[in-house]
Amino acid sequence: MATLIDGKAISTQIKDELKEKVAQLKAEGTKVTLAVIQVGNDPASSVYVGNKKKACEYIGINSLAYELPEETTEEELLKLIGELNERADVNGILVQLPLPSHIDEDKVIRKIDPSKDVDGFHPQSVGALCIGQKGYVSCTPAGIIQLLKRSGIEIAGKECVVIGRSNIVGKPMALLLLRENGTVTVAHSRTKDLKEVTKRADILIVAVGKPKMITKDYVKEGAVVIDVGIHRGADNKLCGDVDFQDVEGVCSAITPVPGGVGPMTIAMLMSNCVESVL
Repeated sequence: MATLIDGKAISTQIKDELKEKVAQLKAEGTKVTLAVIQVGNDPASSVYVGNKKKACEYIGINSLAYELPEETTEEELLKLIGELNERADVNGILVQLPLPSHIDEDKVIRKIDPSKDVDGFHPQSVGALCIGQKGYVSCTPAGIIQLLKRSGIEIAGKECVVIGRSNIVGKPMALLLLRENGTVTVAHSRTKDLKEVTKRADILIVAVGKPKMITKDYVKEGAVVIDVGIHRGADNKLCGDVDFQDVEGVCSAITPVPGGVGPMTIAMLMSNCVESVL
């Protein structure tokens, strides 16, 4: 029976550690402030923003909320980011994605001062990760590394396969696994013989965006499976990219959906915020 990797418990552990750090910083006269910008009222985005606010409150981080109407222009958004860049009392800036179609996401990400880019999406942050320099790391991949480490799963020397090559998960995930001395393969929609590639993996990280696509045929006996996907099925239940019931009997450890990777993303965002003042 596979060990369940409990993202809720591990994220709480991280948030409790951060709470102590923030209390210590406050005692020394330093406040941590995160500015969160949401344009429009996409329901999923509203849930994420609400969770981020709750996490800030729990840890003791001051949060500034900018809830802008759907029709906000690109120019207005860039102006607000410019003002927040200049504010000495704002340590981190987060723009909730996706943005309405009339706003260029790339321009918005580039506008954020890299020293306040707590999401780790700015090209400078990504470049720093590529060459092993200090910088903010995209929160979901950083959270997955913590899930593995805090569950006692060795990465060094292991065959790691990442399915998915997005800028937010797949690519930074591969770089972080390399940093931990894993042997990394990135697979994607054009990979030939995908099952053969994934069956080599000691650690399989799935960020493919297709509900329950990964069945036990893709998984090596005893592998560790990390499921990044989140979907709502026809039965209104949440599921991941991995067919949990099918895979659970084959792997040695697996993340559930919900309660696996999701809580870690927010915990690592909070970690980046605290990092911004250290």
